[in-house]
Amino acid sequence: MNKKLFSNLFLSIGAMKAGTTWLYAVLERHPELHFTPEKELHYFYHRYVNSHHLSEQRRLQEAKDRYLFRFDPAKANIDRIRANLHWVSNYLNNPVDDFWYRNLFQMRDHQVWACDFSNLHAFVPDKAWPRISADCERLRVLYTMRHPLKRLWSHTKFHLQLTGSLHHLEEWGPDDYELFVRTPHIWDNAEYGAVLRRMKAGLRETERKVIFYEELHANQRATLREIEEFLDVKPFHYPQQLLDRRFTESASRPMPDFFPKLFAEDIDRIIREVESEGFVVPKEWQ
Repeated sequence: MNKKLFSNLFLSIGAMKAGTTWLYAVLERHPELHFTPEKELHYFYHRYVNSHHLSEQRRLQEAKDRYLFRFDPAKANIDRIRANLHWVSNYLNNPVDDFWYRNLFQMRDHQVWACDFSNLHAFVPDKAWPRISADCERLRVLYTMRHPLKRLWSHTKFHLQLTGSLHHLEEWGPDDYELFVRTPHIWDNAEYGAVLRRMKAGLRETERKVIFYEELHANQRATLREIEEFLDVKPFHYPQQLLDRRFTESASRPMPDFFPKLFAEDIDRIIREVESEGFVVPKEWQ
């Protein structure tokens, strides 16, 4: 029997601002799950959607910003730094192909799953998923959804905060907000129905799972157990202080009164599309 290119691969594919960073930070503690130093590798997006995404310049910038100059020599563990630098060396290798991606997980030891939490993988076309699956011994894909209007507002605030443009929240009127929110890099993340259809068309039922942000945080441990069962790994007791933490929070700003009206028809359509795929949306979505 030929060995697969990838062994057991667990992908979380978004949506953005729907709790994926929290899930990453929590599941990273599970002894059967292996994560690379970089949460979002975006390899399959690079391969199947935008072949320039993982350019040399982008990878060099990521390495500089995230790994090469971000440790204190007085406090750092030398073995951890050496391991990180070894990983960065693989990350900067060329060409960026399937073997490049596989090598990013070569420091995996006894863990059952190689894990990659890349939101851009939500845009991988349905025809690509069977190819990815065929290269894996086992593939599991998780998609998280949040109330579409609240996610849009959170994503808007987060992007403006990240780009040093928070002042727009006070200055913009309805037309400015609508123009910005409907740009593809914001809006496409709201199209849950399209993602669900791609997952359904390209992945077997056993390979895909969908959860809701609201239900996750209403019963964290039960939802985490569902994910462990999806992966067929042992239950793990996550520290409560970790479950209570919040990550990458957007700036605290109230949603303008006019904001929901700008997207009301779209939000209704998105919810109907999710329901048409057989999901019962949380009561908070009604």
